[in-house]
Amino acid sequence: MKLILTREVAKLGSAGDVVTVKDGYARNFLLPGGVAIAWSLGGEKQIEGIRRARAARDVRDLDHAKEIKATLEKAAISISVKAGTAGRLFGAVTDKDIAAAIKVAAGVDIDRHSIQTAGHIKKAGDHSVKVTVAHSVVATVTVTVIAAK
Repeated sequence: MKLILTREVAKLGSAGDVVTVKDGYARNFLLPGGVAIAWSLGGEKQIEGIRRARAARDVRDLDHAKEIKATLEKAAISISVKAGTAGRLFGAVTDKDIAAAIKVAAGVDIDRHSIQTAGHIKKAGDHSVKVTVAHSVVATVTVTVIAAK
């Protein structure tokens, strides 16, 4: 089956690539997960838009990746979340929340899929989070979760 990838898939391709995969892999994993769309003649027009968006987000080179890493590590990132009396959160802080807080604090647009936490963040306080800026550049960011009542 011929598909257009909307996100990067390990060992398959990146956003905007046209790939051919087995039908079961497409129907059971790629299409339901929103990772790909079915290829069509109309879909060819979407490829250019996806590639332009990817080019805008991509890191230009290794020096640029190191600049972004330095910016992320200097930024004071805090998230205010409703919590109970013991500092335990109602729910959890997600990668999407962290990506939004990074954008506000550091002005850097980070893909939520490049954020790695050491489990679910369910307590107020400081938490260490790894952000993959480029393939070989990983920034360690401290996220402060503040209990809002």
